[in-house]
Amino acid sequence: MTAAQPSFGERLDSAIAASGRLCVGIDPHPYLLEAWGLPTSADGARSFGLAVVSAAAGRVGVVKAQVAFFEAYGAAGFAALEDVLAAARAAGLLVIGDAKRGDIGSTNDGYASAWLEPGAPLEVDALTVTAFTGVGALSGLFDRAEANGKGVFVLSATSNPESRVLQTARTDAGATVSRLVADEVAARNTDRTRLGDFGLVLGATKRLDDYGFTNEAVRALSTTPVLAPGFGFQGAEFSQLTSVFGPLAPNVLVAVSRSILQHGASGLADAIDADVAHLAGVNR
Repeated sequence: MTAAQPSFGERLDSAIAASGRLCVGIDPHPYLLEAWGLPTSADGARSFGLAVVSAAAGRVGVVKAQVAFFEAYGAAGFAALEDVLAAARAAGLLVIGDAKRGDIGSTNDGYASAWLEPGAPLEVDALTVTAFTGVGALSGLFDRAEANGKGVFVLSATSNPESRVLQTARTDAGATVSRLVADEVAARNTDRTRLGDFGLVLGATKRLDDYGFTNEAVRALSTTPVLAPGFGFQGAEFSQLTSVFGPLAPNVLVAVSRSILQHGASGLADAIDADVAHLAGVNR
């Protein structure tokens, strides 16, 4: 990262200050494509994604593209995703690629080149990754992200119910897997006074203390951004933001997808405006 280039954490902080913490998902589920009258194809996914970008621009600061729903259409789907990502970034939105990549060494270098390199066809501002091979295995990807002013969100306590047994398993020292991931990621943000470049995915449907996050542990995440799925269709409500995340609430990006997208292309803007206003009321 050059001296003149702001970090991802700085850009995220600015986006939240200017536009609030709502993160609109770009999730072209096949059933949503059908409901929108679009073909279940790469062309349908492209049209869907561009419509979401158009509605989100100027209303929120961050969007999150669910890569799997584009990847399902093969090379044509990736071409559609490239168009949607480029349009979102051109519209001034911060773009999170929800790809959940993660491996070891040189493989992670490849993921970094694909997603976090300026000018790459799939360039995003931040990428979701998994740390099942160890947070340390992501070091090269973290380094590339930091050098390029990009961010990384690491899965820690996810919103799906199947995650509980694995993520609450404890080490010999007593830390949960979820907490171990969080602590190692947070250690990379300790030189910041506000948000760092490396964040966590923490589901809003979870009780963080069940996952080993004591009050002290949560306070130690003060400079760590949080991407929080689970709002809307998965059951979490905006009013629960503070009760779930406590002192972490100011760091949270509230990810909402289907509960907005269900309104169709003609209703997107109003649905986004309503959620932005609702969330702003909760934050006061």
